[in-house]
Amino acid sequence: MTVHDPIFASAPVNRKAIPDDAAMLRAAADLTREYSVANPAIYWPDMLASALLGYAALATAIMVDSVPLALLSGLVAMLALYRAASFIHELTHIRKGALPGFRLGWNLLVGIPLMIPSFLYEGVHTQHHARTRYGTADDPEYLPLALMKPWSLPLFIIVASLAPIGLILRFAVLTPLGLVLPSLRRLVREKYSALSINPAYRRRAPEGEFRRQWLWQEAGACLFAIALVTSPAVLGWKPLLVYMAVHSGMTVINQLRTLVAHLWENEGEAMTVTAQYLDSVNVPPPSPFAALWAPVGLRYHALHHLLPSVPYHALGKAHARLIATLGTESPYHRGNYAGMWPLVGKIARSTMVKR
Repeated sequence: MTVHDPIFASAPVNRKAIPDDAAMLRAAADLTREYSVANPAIYWPDMLASALLGYAALATAIMVDSVPLALLSGLVAMLALYRAASFIHELTHIRKGALPGFRLGWNLLVGIPLMIPSFLYEGVHTQHHARTRYGTADDPEYLPLALMKPWSLPLFIIVASLAPIGLILRFAVLTPLGLVLPSLRRLVREKYSALSINPAYRRRAPEGEFRRQWLWQEAGACLFAIALVTSPAVLGWKPLLVYMAVHSGMTVINQLRTLVAHLWENEGEAMTVTAQYLDSVNVPPPSPFAALWAPVGLRYHALHHLLPSVPYHALGKAHARLIATLGTESPYHRGNYAGMWPLVGKIARSTMVKR
């Protein structure tokens, strides 16, 4: 397998000039057709085990007096809950009826207790996959980070570390106030109801069944957030502080993963599917830690942009077949990287280039 080394490729590429590679696109569709079905026997145990391990470790971190054991338990909680939370990405792509009850179960067990109900992502992430939106000003999940100022990258991570505070304000404060202030309710819906990184993105009002899902999920997150901020009166401060620390760490890991999910070199022009693939990143085996920082198939993010309907548990097999089938001259091989830190370094060096 060819793994692209980003160390010697720090100059941004004119991606809008990259034509589609018909052979790669045809092979991707043909070779992976059999992998498009989500398997409930994989989804449910994986999500449930991750959530239960995460909450058990979180409870241990809160209750034990030993600092080393508390730190170890907190780390386990952070990684396990991060994996459980990552299923929000799968929810946006699951075909209707493929996994009955999974959306409800995930929201009750993970989305609401972590204050990230699925309405924050559903209907948003699919716009990132739209052929004419990716990498443009209309993409809610794209910023040309590699072309921005050097201070933008640390700021990108620092903001993520404050996510638990922002989510508490969003659901414990703004949601109740929005019930009595229609203008605030509209502002919250447009600007603070999406897990996006594009500050210019504005969200439309939900309709139909999705609106009903949005309402009960927001109500649940609101009640949980209020219970969370009032909990010190009954439980003391330690449970809240440990929860916040674990949540913050989980969000920082996800933000680092987001930072290396793409090369962020597009300046707003529409791109071909092949150009979108080359602006995205796979971190396949043998990278030893990618399964921890990019769980639930997120290590195959470039492949996911080629085949967004393929469930996470089939991406590894699809990747292996494409690597074995497509010659080394195929652009598919240029979307594979060795790990997180070389990619961070590449993007950081790109921000230091004078333009």
